[in-house]
Amino acid sequence: MSLPDVVTLSPTPDEYAYTFGGRAPLVTVRPGTIVELTTEDCFGGRVRGSGDLPSEVCEFPYLNPVTGPIAVAGAEPGDTLAVHFVEITPARDWGISSTFPHFGALTATHSTAMLHAPLEERVWVYELDRAAGTCRFRARVGDFTVDLPLDPMHGTVGVAPAGGETLMSITPGAHGGNLDTPEMRAGATAYFRVNVPGGLLAVGDGHARQGEGEVCGTAVETAMRTTVVVDLIKGGGPAWPRLEDDRYLISTGSARPLEDAFRISQHDLVGWTGELLGLDTLDAYQLVSQAGLAPAANVCDTNYTMAAKLPKSLLGRSRAYDGLHDRLRATAAAHLRHR
Repeated sequence: MSLPDVVTLSPTPDEYAYTFGGRAPLVTVRPGTIVELTTEDCFGGRVRGSGDLPSEVCEFPYLNPVTGPIAVAGAEPGDTLAVHFVEITPARDWGISSTFPHFGALTATHSTAMLHAPLEERVWVYELDRAAGTCRFRARVGDFTVDLPLDPMHGTVGVAPAGGETLMSITPGAHGGNLDTPEMRAGATAYFRVNVPGGLLAVGDGHARQGEGEVCGTAVETAMRTTVVVDLIKGGGPAWPRLEDDRYLISTGSARPLEDAFRISQHDLVGWTGELLGLDTLDAYQLVSQAGLAPAANVCDTNYTMAAKLPKSLLGRSRAYDGLHDRLRATAAAHLRHR
């Protein structure tokens, strides 16, 4: 069996994208290609210490840069683009988190008007120990510290939207984008509906770790070195981004209010489950109701994102996308052995 193509993509600062849609691809790859790429953090690397307030060192709208777009040869609207995350490794030994005056789940925002004073803008610097697998929280007031497990993931992954639309990279939606779900970690496969020729995949917003909901508005933000396998399924494009890991099927939904994001993700998971198991819709609804999980992805972005999870142990011999996740896992393992 021939080895897959391996492409390296390390954009210069002027090559980063800040939207999904509206940009020509940086590279075109064949289905099955391994892409080794680098990403910058959501601050563009400008916040490097507790004295670097994002409002002072960052320039709107140049936030949340993404690497890409990556076109996939043969991808046509209605197809399914599969992205398997082989490795996600912090490229620095530090990460940044912050609060903002008008951003986050527990403060007034442009769409949630309040009379109280906005939150203080404050920056936390996390020490990342890749060998130990930890990132250190250090309180800004007092001397409390604690080591948290590293759990690298990408907050922003998606394709170009349909209809020629251009969306800022901070916005999650049916195209993917800034989903901010911790499920987007190494070992997971993400599935996106292709909306334009080539699909135009982009990846960014690396998080050394993130709690569910990304409540304060930022995770432990850092640059990443990431390896993915990009593949293509003709037809069958899902209405909303889906993920699969070794244990779960995962549907996503992004909207405001949060209840609608929840409903979208659950609706997709019910349909996906019914399709795989050949169940009547209400039978699938009943099964998901009793066996499903519903972690929040983000409750701070321009749209909120919910995930809906079903254990794959319930599927018997049924396999999503004819077992593509398992095949991509094997490709990833072979790449790691031979590099």
